[in-house]
Amino acid sequence: MKGVAGWRGGRLLFEGFDLSLGPGEAAMVTGPNGIGKSSLLRIAAGLLPARAGTVARADAALADESLALEPRRTLGAALAFWARLDGVSAVPGMEAMGIAHLAEVPVRMLSTGQRKRAALARVLACNAPLWLLDEPANGLDTEGRERLEKGMAAHRIRGGAILLATHQPLALPDCARVTLA
Repeated sequence: MKGVAGWRGGRLLFEGFDLSLGPGEAAMVTGPNGIGKSSLLRIAAGLLPARAGTVARADAALADESLALEPRRTLGAALAFWARLDGVSAVPGMEAMGIAHLAEVPVRMLSTGQRKRAALARVLACNAPLWLLDEPANGLDTEGRERLEKGMAAHRIRGGAILLATHQPLALPDCARVTLA
């Protein structure tokens, strides 16, 4: 991203934003509510246009407030849909997030924390080199947060990059810290 400006709801959120992530790198974006953290991630994902600047992106997986899983399907079937698109199995992501035992439960029956783990399992199972995580620890208990941190560390070791927006403290060693103000 070079000189990126974000515009949402008829107002300028940020401008002149520069960020480049290479293999194994991570950046944690913080700032007050409404400043544009989620919009920044959506711009990085190609879901929102940048008002100015340039965005060059790798294939990315986004986990945000949208679950992106069919509520009437079982968790296993809903995650398998996305895994097939990536040519992978959903099982490693479910195991990594500690929800493999919920494979036969309909998505609509999952608790808030289980839904968050499911969204993260979808990302953990994919082959995308760039993970875009919007408030990934929201709704997670201590074990879920530890599983997320372990998954992020493994992704970086494999050469993946992570851009995340959060208000919650997360163990993400050697990451760039960016504050939108």
